[in-house]
Amino acid sequence: MSLSDYQVRASRTVNPALSAEDRLLDAAAGLAEEAGEVLASIRKHRFQQRALDREQVVIELGDALWCLAMVATALGVTLDEVAERNIAKLHARYPRGFSPGAQEPTPDA
Repeated sequence: MSLSDYQVRASRTVNPALSAEDRLLDAAAGLAEEAGEVLASIRKHRFQQRALDREQVVIELGDALWCLAMVATALGVTLDEVAERNIAKLHARYPRGFSPGAQEPTPDA
């Protein structure tokens, strides 16, 4: 499944009663919340000696992906466009691939 296909399919589950501005805010807040849940699972594994529940992390990543897709939708861009722009930025920043100290100067670095 392509990212754009996922975005279209996932969009059917957005709350249609929300205004465009509220959909953006709800999705952005949800993205932060879901990222926190991913972090909490990994932190508990690392610092509280709990087994890493990979399945739960994958579920939370899916929730984060949904939120990311809804933010992109609210902004009128596709996830494919987001991914392409990010790869271009990474290539500009690390034209020879990543290595410590190899970052090219960029305005947002």
